[in-house]
Amino acid sequence: MEDYKSRLNQLQEKLIGLTKKNINLFKHTSKQYKKLGTSLCIAALLTTSVHTTDRVSAESTHLAKLNVETIYHVYVDNNRIGAVDDNNLVDQLISNKINKYSNEYSALNLVVGENVKLIPEVVFNSRTNTSLTLAALEENLTIKAEATALKVDGEAIAYVSSEEEYEAVLTKLKLQYVSEEQLLAVLNAKENNQTIADPAVGERVIKDVRLSKDITVDKVPVYPKMILSVDDAVKQLILGTLEDDVYVVEPGDVLGAIAQAHGLSMQDILALNPSITENTLLQIGDKLNVTIYEPVVKVIIEEATKIKEEIPFQTETKEDKNMWRGDTKVLQAGQAGERVVSYNIARENGRTIQRQIVSENITKEPQTRIVVKGTKVATSRGTGRLAWPAVGGYISSYQGMRWGRFHRGIDIARPTNRNILAADNGTVSFAGWDGGYGNKVMINHNNGMTTLYAHLSSIDVRVGQTVSQGQKVGVMGSTGNSTGVHLHFEVLQNGKLKNPMDFLNR
Repeated sequence: MEDYKSRLNQLQEKLIGLTKKNINLFKHTSKQYKKLGTSLCIAALLTTSVHTTDRVSAESTHLAKLNVETIYHVYVDNNRIGAVDDNNLVDQLISNKINKYSNEYSALNLVVGENVKLIPEVVFNSRTNTSLTLAALEENLTIKAEATALKVDGEAIAYVSSEEEYEAVLTKLKLQYVSEEQLLAVLNAKENNQTIADPAVGERVIKDVRLSKDITVDKVPVYPKMILSVDDAVKQLILGTLEDDVYVVEPGDVLGAIAQAHGLSMQDILALNPSITENTLLQIGDKLNVTIYEPVVKVIIEEATKIKEEIPFQTETKEDKNMWRGDTKVLQAGQAGERVVSYNIARENGRTIQRQIVSENITKEPQTRIVVKGTKVATSRGTGRLAWPAVGGYISSYQGMRWGRFHRGIDIARPTNRNILAADNGTVSFAGWDGGYGNKVMINHNNGMTTLYAHLSSIDVRVGQTVSQGQKVGVMGSTGNSTGVHLHFEVLQNGKLKNPMDFLNR
């Protein structure tokens, strides 16, 4: 009996050793779960024939009565999480997990994101905890979808569901800047190795449409929420982002400081927020778009155009010493010429980056405009160019609305000295007191222009006197309706009030 037990133990050890050897020798390829996208496998167990004597057959009969069964060790990404006594339970769990998401992502091919393996083992008296193993498997599995990655410079920029969607993204990306007809013409020309005909006058022809960088594709599993629609993928490529960066205005914020803090110029932030201007008063809580858009790829368009352009005429000026200075006469009217120009133009995302003239044909020469201007000067006749009527100083108030009333001229204050000077040659037409103007001088420049000087403390000229440009006519003061020492200066032309700043040579 002792000899029998010893031989029985030896048979058990050989059986276990043979099982382990078979597991190491064979790849576990009995069942591939392509639909599930995993490498879930079950190793095959070899059967062996044992040729024995009748006594060995008797021992085998006893061995069959022993509690021998197969269990399955479960590995997720080469990490063992437990064992189960029925491999079908693993199949069912994975199927159920995929079905859970199939309604939400019905258009996608869902797969398990991890590498799942089942390795069988024949054991005596199995003590597996199948329920705990299945719970751990459920926790460790994620559901992903087969996707096409759009890569630029080796980096995945966006994911779409298929290569067909990828082709649609490329097409729609280019259609942001050309029409379907134009794109089709370019593609047909390339396919047939043809050259697109040059445009007629007034026409524009697209010669080529391409991307600034190559976009490559790769099949990868990703989380379903990462897969973009065609429109969102196009936006991602054009703008570099799908979400705008929004800033909420806080107390004390000003537009320029907000722009600077986010690396934007004033022009940038105004372009991002078309509802505001540089003078808009921001309110606390206002939301501003401060996104810096950085296109991943740009659409390059090469086009040819032929247009008729105007050639501007030149102006030639001649002097006539017999004509008064300030008088002009046109001897010959100018006429613009015409030319037909062919351009090759390169655009990047709609912005012109290169404009090259290919050919030019002048169809009409321009005619020069000839003007004669007088140089004759009389002391009593103005030159038409007004000199600064004070010695230094600055403009303390411009013409326009002020204190609810229209201010008719400009005020000049804080001069180097207080001498008031004639702005041009002319004849004194008024010198005296005039109500709110206080002491006032008016000079007729005998060319349709009159200048007025007010609030003088004293007057140094008389009516009818001829004065030259720069001659002293009085002293700056604060007479009449005045709040301080200054010169009030007005300009009239042909009796109509004008803005002095349009005439002063300063």
